[in-house]
Amino acid sequence: MAMVTEVKEEEYEYDLIVIGGGSGGLAAAKEAAKFGKKVACLDFVKPSPQGTTWGLGGTCVNVGCIPKKLMHQAAILGHCIQDASKFGWKVEEKQEHDWTIMKNNIQDHIGSLNWNYRVQLRTEKVTYVNAYGEFIGPHKIKTTNKRGKVTEMTSRYFLLAMGGRPKYPDVPGLKEYCISSDDLFSLGHCPGRTLVMGASYVSLECAGFLAALGLDVTVMVRSILLRGFDQQMAEIVGNYMSSHGIKFIRPAVPQKVEKLEDGSPGRYQVTMKLADGSEQVEEYNTVMVAVGRDPCTQGIGLDEVGVQLTKSGFVVHTDEEQTTCPYIYAVGDVLDGKPELTPTAIQAGRLLAKRLFGGGTLKMDYDNVPTTVFTPLEYGAIGLSEESAVEKYGENDIEVYHTNYQPLEWTVPHREENVCYAKLICVRSQNDRVVGFHVAGPNAGEITQGFTLGLKLGATKADFDNAVGIHPTCAEVRVAKLHT
Repeated sequence: MAMVTEVKEEEYEYDLIVIGGGSGGLAAAKEAAKFGKKVACLDFVKPSPQGTTWGLGGTCVNVGCIPKKLMHQAAILGHCIQDASKFGWKVEEKQEHDWTIMKNNIQDHIGSLNWNYRVQLRTEKVTYVNAYGEFIGPHKIKTTNKRGKVTEMTSRYFLLAMGGRPKYPDVPGLKEYCISSDDLFSLGHCPGRTLVMGASYVSLECAGFLAALGLDVTVMVRSILLRGFDQQMAEIVGNYMSSHGIKFIRPAVPQKVEKLEDGSPGRYQVTMKLADGSEQVEEYNTVMVAVGRDPCTQGIGLDEVGVQLTKSGFVVHTDEEQTTCPYIYAVGDVLDGKPELTPTAIQAGRLLAKRLFGGGTLKMDYDNVPTTVFTPLEYGAIGLSEESAVEKYGENDIEVYHTNYQPLEWTVPHREENVCYAKLICVRSQNDRVVGFHVAGPNAGEITQGFTLGLKLGATKADFDNAVGIHPTCAEVRVAKLHT
């Protein structure tokens, strides 16, 4: 580990330099600037293996949450059209989806967000630097822009907020011929028959909306679905997808990807190994890799300033997001063991800036952070999975209250019964305190958000029972119908 020496404060050009123009970095930069500090924000996007790049705003805005949710909405609208005739609307028997119109309109919206972020930085007097940053010594980095111009900058503090990028397993043909979520949302043509490799939330979400747009979609899964999430809920999501035309090859791992034909889309042959050791060969128009993400911590000189990383490249940190180099902090997806979620990065970035420059003392609370997987059957969660609760409190101290339910909106079009599901995970010895909240059904994200406060304030099962539901809604099932 390199030795860190101090530089006299009057020599610093900036009070804070943020490396990364995503949600966490932007939030911290703007918050620090509000305290009258001199702040710079570096943002530089290396093209994906397929050559895709994007503007200011990070993964969420450009190649994550925003385009994903909008394409999920396109899928929802398709399902609504199918239901509409049962509610009296005269609709064409067959509907067609235009990928280019959807993609262009979504990219136009993203472009407006990119511009707004630049305007916000200018308004807050944050210096925006479209260049790649690399530490070259104590309190000092060099920046290299796309034209190769190099400059040096010094700062009292630095914030690592570079986020992550999709993993590419070491399989022949993967980087050459496969796309990732970095490429899908701005893809210039309809993907056609698609294979999605992976069981991550990115994989299942993308497979879900592609299938709802009318495409032939297959998901290749190495082992379990949605690792890190409640596994009962994960299987409910997977079973629903299977029943709605999405094919699963499971368990299987890719062996190689070969190009058969150029085109928009082209044609590719995928060889995969199954559990029994046999090989299966299939052809697809598009192959997408979604097996997880790696933190962007390599190649920026962190070893030069003594920032310790885990074997997987995540940043080792204190509970105040301080790294092993005292003047360097980190937020967002680069942190070891923390949720890789946009609102978490934003909250952590703001609180950090307040502690550094505004006299704040409040630290980020990473417990009971809500999240939602926007699969065809949405899945919202807060707190512990059932597996984690059993591990933490012991099986005999856990009580699970659960129920199936059917949304009223599903009754007239005769959608499935006993598909939507909710459960509360409680600790018996703590007066049935709720430590896990899980729901699979329409609008799961909107439902889940409101219950977050209850878990953060230590609500018990009795508190849930005593709350009055809004009828008729899906959310009311959480306060009236859950049983052991």
